[in-house]
Amino acid sequence: MGTLSATELLNMATLFPALAATIIVALYATRGLRDPMTRRVRALNDRREQLKAGITASTAKRRTRLVHKSAAADRLRSLLSSLRVLQDEQIKEAQRKLIQAGIRNKEWAVAVIFGRLAFPIVFGGGMIVWVYLLDAFPDWGAARRYALVAGTLVLSYKAPDIFLKNKITKRSDAIRKGLPDALDLLVICAEAGLTVDAAFHRVSRELGRAYPELGEEFALTAIELGFLTDRRQAFDNLAMRVDLDAVRGVVTTMIQTEKYGTPLASALRVLSAEFRNERMMRAEEKAARLPAIMTVPLILFILPTLFVVILGPAACSLNDSFINAKP
Repeated sequence: MGTLSATELLNMATLFPALAATIIVALYATRGLRDPMTRRVRALNDRREQLKAGITASTAKRRTRLVHKSAAADRLRSLLSSLRVLQDEQIKEAQRKLIQAGIRNKEWAVAVIFGRLAFPIVFGGGMIVWVYLLDAFPDWGAARRYALVAGTLVLSYKAPDIFLKNKITKRSDAIRKGLPDALDLLVICAEAGLTVDAAFHRVSRELGRAYPELGEEFALTAIELGFLTDRRQAFDNLAMRVDLDAVRGVVTTMIQTEKYGTPLASALRVLSAEFRNERMMRAEEKAARLPAIMTVPLILFILPTLFVVILGPAACSLNDSFINAKP
């Protein structure tokens, strides 16, 4: 074998590192193609186990919470039944008010009735002890003490009903504001060929952010229209959940269109125009009451300041004139 020239030695010295680098890159690429998939599969398995554990834990916590809540409601129910103060009519009325206030849990009806019984005992009894036994107001007469105790007893008895009435009023006002827009969207959906339940579902999705209360009620109505055998029951439930005459009018219109096959879009368009006119009339009524409402603040706060600003310099000038006119 002949000796290798310098050029061949240089080529071989360049070829061997290049070959080694190629082998290393191929091995790394093969490992890189295999390892990411392995890592991803392992990560997916770990994530699946974590989700399974989280769902199991959350389900167990939810089940435990529901069991505790149901047990507490059962204890309150048994206590009120033993005292002969729990009636079916009271429970149904309390459940209806809770639903109208946006509280979906019917077990709170027993808590409302228990509050009517417990609040007068706690607050009224505490006020009796404070006023009569501890002599909190020694300067007051018998009539004022009796009025304070009686007022505390009445307010503590009416406190749950006042709270529910306040929530019902606020929720009804929020639903009233968005009802004309909802009817306009229902008209568009009806003219586009959607079914009634699909139209309610689409309107609830569109109005969910602007009017969450109305979107929630329409979503529940769409769900009930999908699985109830009697579609009229779904509309009756909507009228029961919302304490508004306007919603009852919409429900009556929907039931008539379902029963007689009248055009839904034209009826809803008329209702929408009526509700918008009613809202405008309500705004005009508030604007017409504004001068009468502003009369007392005007007399008490604005006119005295105005008189001081206008007549103050004249009064100062007259005072200086009288002082200078004295001998």
